[in-house]
Amino acid sequence: MRLLIVEDEKRLALSLARGLTAEGYAVDVVHDGREGLHQASEGTYDLVILDIMLPGLNGYRVCAALRAAGHDVPILMLTAKDGEYDEAEGLDTGADDYLTKPFSYVVLVARVKALLRRRGQGAGASPVHVHGDLKVDTAARRVFLREAEIALTAKEFSVLEQLVLRAGEVVSKSEILEHVWDFAYDGDPNIVEVYVSTLRRKLRAGLIRTVRGAGYRLETSP
Repeated sequence: MRLLIVEDEKRLALSLARGLTAEGYAVDVVHDGREGLHQASEGTYDLVILDIMLPGLNGYRVCAALRAAGHDVPILMLTAKDGEYDEAEGLDTGADDYLTKPFSYVVLVARVKALLRRRGQGAGASPVHVHGDLKVDTAARRVFLREAEIALTAKEFSVLEQLVLRAGEVVSKSEILEHVWDFAYDGDPNIVEVYVSTLRRKLRAGLIRTVRGAGYRLETSP
């Protein structure tokens, strides 16, 4: 999953980005409201963490502009304000959740995961995906093969998750890079091949098929 943090407190933004990257998310950071609106409008994000007090445009205006343009990306607002009217204004402009500074990092991660589950799974849908003898729980971030749990790193799980969510479809290398690594990544794009190779070793060689010139496909048959 790819997240955008729009926060002008650079130390806080960097700390959040490091923590969420360790959780397995691809994270982009901007420090200005106008740039945040541009990034959120142009990029493909699964969630935006948006501060209210920003230079350029405040978070209320960024949120309202995104909603007016038809973007339904989940928005978690962060602010030093703590009045009930401030919270109401944030929610009225289209935010999905609201967190007041100072906040617990554990609570923030829990809110992020809840919003992503709500968006990705839909009401009442299960986060557990079963494909033959492979079972992937995207909420608990656990993987089982023939009932045995397989230990994956955060990045390995994120690559597998992209394939699982589109099982049977071809997912291109660039799509995986976009959702698992951030937009500032300028390393070797063949890093995706390295992770796919590792997943094949840990899971099963025939589980992930290479479609030459197109990408990878998770086989849905046992």
